[in-house]
Amino acid sequence: MTTGLDPHFVAPARLTLATMLTAVSAAEFSTLREGLQVSDSVLSKHVSALAEAGYVKSRKGVHLGRRTTWISLTAKGRKALSAHVAVLRDLIDGIE
Repeated sequence: MTTGLDPHFVAPARLTLATMLTAVSAAEFSTLREGLQVSDSVLSKHVSALAEAGYVKSRKGVHLGRRTTWISLTAKGRKALSAHVAVLRDLIDGIE
């Protein structure tokens, strides 16, 4: 593995999840699930892995009368994602 790549973002779904969260302050679990086209359990595993690293946080709430979970990218997650993307850009720049 290339030095500098964050192992938490190597999985395409996790990278996409984090990227989706950069555009909003928080997103509903169901919105992320639909955007990633994965099951609840797959998304839950990815969210858990990123939460364990301190990259995302979740909170429970009520929206339109139903319980929902909101996921947001932390400052640590934004910084880690930016560093990961910078390494990817360097890799791409090296391709002739």
